[in-house]
Amino acid sequence: MKHAVRQRGFSLLEVIAAIAVLAIAFAALMQVAGSSLSLTARANERTQAALRARSLLDGAFVMEPVREGGSEGRFDDTYRWRMVVSRFQPADEKPAVGGGSPTGMYRIDLDVIWGADGSERHARFSTLRLAGSGGGNGP
Repeated sequence: MKHAVRQRGFSLLEVIAAIAVLAIAFAALMQVAGSSLSLTARANERTQAALRARSLLDGAFVMEPVREGGSEGRFDDTYRWRMVVSRFQPADEKPAVGGGSPTGMYRIDLDVIWGADGSERHARFSTLRLAGSGGGNGP
């Protein structure tokens, strides 16, 4: 005597529920992927700003003496910069006659700016530069 084996498949409701779960999981994964791409793009922008700042700071006042004041310019259509040079006075050092620093140290603050007017981003870089005797940089 043979018993008929009754095969049972998935109901339409179970298939719809499985597709809904897959769609929700896929949407969440796409949101994570989109956020990852956005973070990567922002990291690339900051890396570009840092590379441009390093290039500008490395070349600043190499051939000419350090002088106080501000200046600005553009790297390209996307990135621009603003630099402010001021005398640096360490906290434990007494001011020299005339208000300058006896060590001839200067603080260079560089802002690199990029982005549209409504969503500008910027990065600030600061360094110290020692002025050599005679107004120029020493070795």
